[in-house]
Parts: sequence; structure tokens; C-alpha cells
Amino acid sequence: MTAQDLFSQQTANRRSTTLLVAGFVVFFAWIGFGGDLGLYLLTEHAAPGAYRHTVPIIGIVATLAAGSLAWFSWRQGPKRVLWSSGAWELVTPVTFEQRQLANVVEEMSIASGVPKPTVWIVPDPDPNAFATGIDVSHAHIAVTQGLLDVLSREELQSVVAHEMAHIRNLDVRLMTVLAAMVGAIALLSDGLGRVFQGSGRMPRTLGKGGGRRGGNPLAIAILIAWVLTLIVAPIVSRLMAMTVSRKREFLADATGAQFTRNPGALASALEKLDAASGATASIRRGAAHLCIVDPAERRIAAREGFVGDVLASHPPIRQRIARLKGMSYQFAKQGGAPERSMPPAGPPV
Repeated sequence: MTAQDLFSQQTANRRSTTLLVAGFVVFFAWIGFGGDLGLYLLTEHAAPGAYRHTVPIIGIVATLAAGSLAWFSWRQGPKRVLWSSGAWELVTPVTFEQRQLANVVEEMSIASGVPKPTVWIVPDPDPNAFATGIDVSHAHIAVTQGLLDVLSREELQSVVAHEMAHIRNLDVRLMTVLAAMVGAIALLSDGLGRVFQGSGRMPRTLGKGGGRRGGNPLAIAILIAWVLTLIVAPIVSRLMAMTVSRKREFLADATGAQFTRNPGALASALEKLDAASGATASIRRGAAHLCIVDPAERRIAAREGFVGDVLASHPPIRQRIARLKGMSYQFAKQGGAPERSMPPAGPPV
């Protein structure tokens, strides 16, 4: 990747992150003040003694909550993702696989030109990996125990290079913030839905003695739009996360292959990950787009066409493998790329 391409990707991801945070706050403000406006118009001509909604308490609380959640996801998002997966930090490697992982991360840190990230291991038998963080200086790479068990050294190196590409391109910032906000929106939608399902008082109160028979049409329209937003927002946010993830995965595959000069190793690693029939149970669905492959059972991710494009959090693995094998052919045709991956930075493990 040229320096110009790198800087353009970083700039685009910074801009996307800023727009994402701004949109998140605006969404919460609409949920709050939109609900307040609808309730105000609906109770404006209520009978004496009936409930009248005059203080925009929903808007104030929702906007403050959005600001707090945005700040929290920015500062604490990576830690929460690691915590939710049950990952533990690899400080002193003990086993052969752990020493090999530490060595490979050091190699790829040098190859990618970014500071060495903190290394974590997720105690899950399904092979998978992800990166998270807020910038290149505060980044983390996590791999499952299953990944260490099934991959060769070169394949492991290619997976780590893929995650290093996410760090270098600042994908980790965008994807981590996105993961936190997708979860927050789902939580808000579910919470408000339960509140209104459990409370039957408001609709009955509003229907009594109103000054306008049939209610205020504008108020009803606003409340309908408000409820539809609550229903649709979790779906839209999840689809947005999946779309961003699919786009970033292709770029990380290509960039990681450039770091190792061995795209065939990543293709081989993806084939092994695709062959795993189980799911990465330790990684929650809200953080699926952070992983190198979908942590759920990969039936949908394997589908090409409309279904896979809409529902899968990752591009079809076969499509990624085909692209990597094409890169491997081009490297071999050029004759300038070595057949094997980069030599280790220190003593081989």
C-alpha cells in the first residue's frame, strides 16, 4: 500500500468515525425530543387534571445518555469488547503456541510499521481473531485458542498481518465505536419497548377527555414515526456495521498480504477457518464485524449474492480466498516476491 493510499484510508476512517458519533447523538436526540414533541401535542388539549407532557425529560435524558455512551465507547470500547469475549492478556508466553504468537506479532509490527499491540487469547476452540483499539498506539489483537491449535506458523503470520492492517488503516477505531453503538441502539430500542409494553396507563389517559376528538393528527404521525424508528434502528445499525465490515475485510486481506508477501498463506488460513463448522461462542454478535470471519455459524457468510450481501457480517470466504489466490499468482508471475513469508525478527520459534 502506498503512503498516499494509507493516509487516504486513515482520513476516510477518521471522517467516518466522526460522522458515526454525530449521527449517533442525533439519533438519540430524535428519540428523546421526538417522543417529547409527540406526547406534548397529544396531551396539549387534555382535560383538566389529566396528564400533560410539558417538560422534555425524554429528550434531555436521551441526549445526555448519547453523549455519555459516545464518550464511553470511545474510551472504554476496546476494553469492553475484550472483557465480553473472556480474553486474557498474553504477558509471559509459556507454551510453544504462545511463544510463536508473540514472535509473529513482533514480526508483523515491524513489517507494518506500527507499534506492537497488546496480545490477547480468547479461550474458545473455534478458530478466529479480531483487532480493537482507538488508534495505532492503543491497539489490541486477540486470537482464539482454536486458531493457535489449527494454523501453521505462516498461516498464523498471515492472520496477524490481516489484523495489523486493520490497526494501520484505523479500521479498529471505526469498528470498535460502531460495535459499541450498535449495542447501545439495540439496548435503547429493547428498553423503551419494554417500558411501553409494560405501561398501559398512558394510552388510556390520553384517550380520556381530550379537547379534540380523535386526537391530534400531527402528534399521532410523530409518535408513529418515533415508534417505527425504535423498531427499525437496531436493524439499520446492524446492517450498516455489516456493510462497513465487508468493505474493510477485502482491504485488510490485500494489505496483510502485502505485509507478508505471501497471500497464499492467508488463503490457506481462511480455508481452515471456513472448514470449522462451529461458532465462536465467546464473541458476541454485536462484535461480529470485528472478527476475521463471522463468529456465528458461517452458513450465511458462505452465501454469495443478495442473501449474503444483506445478512452476512463478512464477505463470502470463498470470494476472499479467490482474490488472495489471484494475488499469489500475480506475485509469482512478477517473480519479485519470495515464495515464503518474511523471516522472523528474532530467533525462530
